[in-house]
Amino acid sequence: MDVPGRLARLRAGLQKAGCGALLVTHLVNIRYLTGFTGSAAKLFVTPDDAVLVTDGRYREQAALEMDCSGGARLVVAGDADQWTLLGELARKAGKVGLEADHVSWGRQMRLAGEWAPECELVAARGLVEELRLVKDDGEIARVQAAAGVADRALQGLLSLLGERPTEAEFALALDSEMRRLGATKPAFDTIVACGPGGAEPHHQPGARRIEVGDVVVVDFGAEVAGYRSDMTRTLVAGSGAACGGAPSVAWLGEAMAVVTASQESGLAAVRPGVCAAEVDAACRAVLERAGMGELLVHGTGHGVGLDIHEAPWLSAPSTDILQAGQVITVEPGVYLPGVGGARTEDTVVVTEDGCRALTLAPK
Repeated sequence: MDVPGRLARLRAGLQKAGCGALLVTHLVNIRYLTGFTGSAAKLFVTPDDAVLVTDGRYREQAALEMDCSGGARLVVAGDADQWTLLGELARKAGKVGLEADHVSWGRQMRLAGEWAPECELVAARGLVEELRLVKDDGEIARVQAAAGVADRALQGLLSLLGERPTEAEFALALDSEMRRLGATKPAFDTIVACGPGGAEPHHQPGARRIEVGDVVVVDFGAEVAGYRSDMTRTLVAGSGAACGGAPSVAWLGEAMAVVTASQESGLAAVRPGVCAAEVDAACRAVLERAGMGELLVHGTGHGVGLDIHEAPWLSAPSTDILQAGQVITVEPGVYLPGVGGARTEDTVVVTEDGCRALTLAPK
């Protein structure tokens, strides 16, 4: 990954944002800029310097992880001494940007009153996030590795669906298998939803048993080297089982087919220069023609990287424009309370002429 170039790119945006320095407190952004993965740090960036401060727990770790950070200096100190040093740097900078999307009102007030009262603090929005929008080859490789772990984990556990596990048991098995295959951890809380639970897009796996013939929505991902994957498959439990019988189950079978076609339409719309809202509209058009348009209750995708949900956003109000190198999801779904739901989702990378799927598990 081109970690050394990130600080240089951030510095180019400081003047545009109208500030002489940026105090980075969001740990994901600190990781992106320096490689440091600890749980406590602050990064102060000026046009000609960058200082990361952390405490003694991370002395050795920070020194190793920041080796390719592009020149950021490391200072290890207690919390009070950290703020004293940062205050001195802030006074020299004069006007300091705070990450507006990550600093609470209370913290901003404390910083203004106690940390650097002589300085002008300004709201800086998205300076680091804009850099994270387009992934370099190393980042895409890490997302692809995470996607591969998730693919293999699901494939290895499909037979378990026919053995009447509970939703929670299948989710735990999936999480454990992803770790066994090399994931640091699940990318987010795994969703396993059968029967009426499938009508909840973010259903929490519970004690309900998955019976043969049940429609099961499985939404999960892996994290590898800090980067995440995201995938949803709607499955029918049990070898050779098919949707049929009760009218509600038959409706779910139709819904699965319509959602798959909706996602195919959305994926076909992905290419550089397209507004993300157009991808959302392509997904919704298929659902509307099938009389299911009102049953899609969320946006149809989002960016994926160091965060599981990040820009760009694929939804009707979005003004984001897709660019080659962005990693996004396309995930239409339909939900009928009391009956269940269906969703299909892939993580894809935007290419020069369309997109390439990173999650490859069969649908």
